[in-house]
Amino acid sequence: MTDKRKPLLVVEDDPALQKQMRWAFDAYEVLTANDRESAIAQLRRFEPAVITMDLGLPPKPDDPDVGFELLQEILSHTPDTKVIVISGQHDRANALRAISLGAYDFCEKPFQPELLTLILERAFRLYELQAENRRLQEVAGGSVTGIVTRDPEMAKVCRTVEKVAGTNATVMLLGESGTGKELLARSVHDNSSRKDRKFVAINCAAIPENLLESELFGYEKGAFTGAVKQTIGKIEMASGGTLFLDEIGDLPLPLQAKLLRFLQERVIERIGGREEIAVDVRIVCATHQDLKTLIANGRFREDLYYRLAEIVLRIPPLRERKGDANLLAHAFVRRFAAENRRSTPTLLPAAIDAIEAHLWPGNVRELENCAKRAVIMAEGSTLTAEDFSLEPAEVDPEAFNLRRVRDEAERNAVVRVLGRVNGNISKAAEMLGVSRPTLYDLMEKYGLRT
Repeated sequence: MTDKRKPLLVVEDDPALQKQMRWAFDAYEVLTANDRESAIAQLRRFEPAVITMDLGLPPKPDDPDVGFELLQEILSHTPDTKVIVISGQHDRANALRAISLGAYDFCEKPFQPELLTLILERAFRLYELQAENRRLQEVAGGSVTGIVTRDPEMAKVCRTVEKVAGTNATVMLLGESGTGKELLARSVHDNSSRKDRKFVAINCAAIPENLLESELFGYEKGAFTGAVKQTIGKIEMASGGTLFLDEIGDLPLPLQAKLLRFLQERVIERIGGREEIAVDVRIVCATHQDLKTLIANGRFREDLYYRLAEIVLRIPPLRERKGDANLLAHAFVRRFAAENRRSTPTLLPAAIDAIEAHLWPGNVRELENCAKRAVIMAEGSTLTAEDFSLEPAEVDPEAFNLRRVRDEAERNAVVRVLGRVNGNISKAAEMLGVSRPTLYDLMEKYGLRT
């Protein structure tokens, strides 16, 4: 019968202390190691979530800092492992140094089993919460790679991407800068039958007007001064795959007409050429602008809009995605910590409050940059609001009280329905799905009886 207890790795060179810890922590499958080599072997074999480690491992002649080097090696192999260092009573400086290197916590010798048990339980619980958070993030966007969300509107966008990806419909993505339009465009391509062909992106706002036509359609040798060889354009380059036209609202009017012709006939002519070239390409476009306003102002062709807008997806800004800012912050912190071969820092409650309160005008891109800077500049194992360059936020704890939230929702529903039926109790009770006595009780509870 296999042992179902959670593995706990104890790195300790004292056999008597090893035996004591086996006895004290029999709720776990205690694995032991007495040096660096056996510790790494156990780590690779069992991948324990939590490790206790004696900083005072016997030094080697050529390696006096063996304890600290082992700590760094453990965290480079498994950055999310919680390492609890065991230090002597007069070795607090080294314990703090270990914390700065990424250790989860420390305990002084001789340790108290009750205290260390609490630290272990908290470490295992944190590891499990972070693992569950990663699992939720991985499935949050379904097959839309890279999207992390629990917001219903954003999840709806992801489901629509999955539905339309397998078709050849032209997709238009509308949303503020930094909301992830290119990520969704790539997901359309990656989930389509064209995924093995090229995904070609061009930003219509980033290229001067006099160069944009040649970038899109290509040119023949000698078509203009400097055209020393035949050059294929982005549309032709994407043949068989997907062409992503970012910031389509900035496409100049003359090129709008030429793009419309291509969408209608699916052929192009290179600049300076006479030959019509058939191109099979799926078009995905995006803009942060209001195309209806541009059409009204004569800056965007209405017929081109309806050619491009076969499927229109509106991507909500981050400030409207309730809970997603902190979900994304955790994901970014974990990713950048792994990229920098560091243990994942913990976001302190004040940082979480500040992230939730901030409006994020730069959307996900702004949050990503803040998280990257916070991880790089962090001096310890925790992140504060200041690490994210945010002002501390005042948060009402009652905002998370479910009873209060339910009461407010209930009161608002009663008020709205009474207004709709002009105070008719029978009709109001019917609409609310309750009896008349229950409705009277609710009105009494919320001070609505006159």
